[in-house]
Amino acid sequence: MTTQVAVIGATGKMGQLASRIIEAAPDFELYAQVGSRDELSTMLGADLIIDVTQPAVSQKVVEFAVEHDINVLVGTSGWSNERITVLERTLKTKPSVGVVIIPNFSIGSVLATSFAALAARFFDSIEIIEAHHAGKSDSPSGTAVRTAELIGNARAELGPVIAPHADQRARGQQVSSIPIHSLRMQGTVARQDVIFGGTGEVLTLTHETISSDSYESGILLALRAAREATGVVVGLDKLINLGAPGAAGATG
Repeated sequence: MTTQVAVIGATGKMGQLASRIIEAAPDFELYAQVGSRDELSTMLGADLIIDVTQPAVSQKVVEFAVEHDINVLVGTSGWSNERITVLERTLKTKPSVGVVIIPNFSIGSVLATSFAALAARFFDSIEIIEAHHAGKSDSPSGTAVRTAELIGNARAELGPVIAPHADQRARGQQVSSIPIHSLRMQGTVARQDVIFGGTGEVLTLTHETISSDSYESGILLALRAAREATGVVVGLDKLINLGAPGAAGATG
């Protein structure tokens, strides 16, 4: 039996990509393509929703889907820890419903973020520079926020990083004490540099998206996980095995 999927935000680049992937997959069927300004009731009847709208719209989409007992895959930025905590409380009253939130569908990006969290314990100076195309309306990006939060978690026992003069606007926006600097410019798809400063050395972890094709395997993996999910799942890293070779767990 195929899973009927409604794409919310279907007119955007990610919505068009998700629609193509769903149409090509043998275990999914495109139920509806819904614009960000269309009536949300259009999604009713679908087995699964994928939300690739805008931060201002995404929360309403998820609330509507959860209210109607439909699982959701969220590919929209803007889901902070505070928002996710509220959603987790809501889903306690809906134990059969699942919401999977993926800040970035790129496998390479997920690996880079995981490497950054691993390195975080060894450096006290850490900053993030992220760049996206000029049309991206939100900043910092969901990927940068997720990276900073995971770095903060990894440093929980060490405390905040060293970020002098953080009160100056040019020093970026702090997330989990990490300064994030956002570029929005033509000629860029997506890039993130996590820069670690230590005594006599600098380590830079860079991931750059050359084409949106890099999202395809992650979208398909997340769709398959979302249709069976319960509760809230955050990050593509939760769906793949990031352990040592031979470790138990999902491989995607």
